[in-house]
Amino acid sequence: MNISAKMTQRIAWSLIWVAAIIAVAALVVIVGYVLGKGLGTIDFEFLFTTPRGGLSGEGGISSTIVSTVLLLGITMIILIPLGIGTSIYLSEYAPDNKLTTIVRYNIELLAGVPSIVFGLFGFAIFVLALHFNYSILSGALTLVCLLLPFLVRSTEEAIKAVPLSLREASLALGATKWQTIIRVVLPAAVPGIITGIILCVGRAVAESACLYVTMGGSSAMPTSIFSGGRTMAVHVFYLAMETNAMDKALATGAVLVMLIIIVNLGTRWLSGYLQKRMMGGV
Repeated sequence: MNISAKMTQRIAWSLIWVAAIIAVAALVVIVGYVLGKGLGTIDFEFLFTTPRGGLSGEGGISSTIVSTVLLLGITMIILIPLGIGTSIYLSEYAPDNKLTTIVRYNIELLAGVPSIVFGLFGFAIFVLALHFNYSILSGALTLVCLLLPFLVRSTEEAIKAVPLSLREASLALGATKWQTIIRVVLPAAVPGIITGIILCVGRAVAESACLYVTMGGSSAMPTSIFSGGRTMAVHVFYLAMETNAMDKALATGAVLVMLIIIVNLGTRWLSGYLQKRMMGGV
């Protein structure tokens, strides 16, 4: 049976649309269910009181919100410069030899290591060896180790996707290589870099296994980055598995979803602003 090229294209486009609709529908159903079930429980007391424990899951989530925001902020402050800097070196400066091939292979290998393994590494190094104890700092450094391989690979691919002709045109006009990278390559690669950062933000906010063994799970309000803490993702696990407060677990999940949406929107706005500034816009 011979199928024409036009029919093959129609079939392919139909399958792509079906796959996209299924993926979006699944996302809408999950997010809609969590928000629909959880928003009704959210009130002032829930947002501004600390968890009090117990089988009934009494109290709110104020300390978990603070812990999550602190953890995310510290992680991104350390992760983004390291990830982008490493990617610039690998894509623009590193020679194409066996050493860089081995480095890239190990980065890809680390990106597939389960998070609990990074948690055990963080527990051994940051909690015990460096005496940071169970703290937000230990959790943030562990997340940096977990997310760095992914951000390096995604940023490197975004930089490599920038056409070589843009680099050649900039160098032909007398710009140095560093000026070309800062003024030409990075602005063109910003959309891909921001996509990688957003995915890292989502992973960091949703992570629980490696944080359980590095932050300690304390429900008290943190007073510094050296305090123990409990993220909202870990708190959802506690509520769902160790209490009868499934309504509060869903409410915490709803707040977590809204936090991710706010951070993603803010990151996209900031990326657009920085891209305009880097390209000489207003």
